[in-house]
Amino acid sequence: MKSFVRWSTALSLAGGVLLGSLFVGGARSLALTAEQVAERLRPVPVFTLTDREGSPLVATQEGQNSTPVAGVFISMQDAQNFLTSLRQNNPDVAQGVQVTPVSLAEVYQLEIADESNELEFAFIPMQQEVQVAVEVLRQNGENVQEFEGVPLFIARSGAQENGYLTIQQGDQQVIPIFFKRDDLQAMLERVRQQQPELTNNVSIQVVNLEGLINTLQSSENQELNRILLVPPRESIEFIQSLPREGQAPAPQGQPQPRPAAPRQ
Repeated sequence: MKSFVRWSTALSLAGGVLLGSLFVGGARSLALTAEQVAERLRPVPVFTLTDREGSPLVATQEGQNSTPVAGVFISMQDAQNFLTSLRQNNPDVAQGVQVTPVSLAEVYQLEIADESNELEFAFIPMQQEVQVAVEVLRQNGENVQEFEGVPLFIARSGAQENGYLTIQQGDQQVIPIFFKRDDLQAMLERVRQQQPELTNNVSIQVVNLEGLINTLQSSENQELNRILLVPPRESIEFIQSLPREGQAPAPQGQPQPRPAAPRQ
């Protein structure tokens, strides 16, 4: 039986930034293309506020020639709560505004296509996960007071240097990176039940989404193609509940470890 879950040493994570150039023993190649980066981001639904025409609701600073900013919420509930507050405090602006799910890849493609910088996108993380990220960093011995950006959580082997948990998806071993620590811990528990030896000395490491995207754009490590971003479970369930007609393909569910088929 070939292992369904194992540890990968192809990538190194340090200081909250994904360093994708440390593929020991591998040949260097060109950085990922924009389409390859988009493919890594495509499974992740995010949530924006749009008007009746589908244009994003933007914020600008009065009296300054600042670039308009559109908020991109990681949590659908956070986006809905913001819209509820807007309707209460500024009903004229909120008229016709709705929460619209889009793929993170779409946001990325709009960002890189906007060469004139007429619009910026600001990721709005889940505040509970930001606090969790601070806790994780402190548990890992870092003296931090806050976490900047959208936190992502990844399983690391304490017994194997630079080892990161991989799982089988189809015929490929992928490296799952989670938006919620609880979702990662749930997967580790399933792994523990099936292959307990792989979860000995496991630690959780936290990086940020913005740094990951920058690394995907600039790194020459093709192993980054194996990254699988795992959206929050509630985002997956919400998107899968939408009518399929006219909708983008629903994101894949949470990774489910199971024994792989025997190698022929």
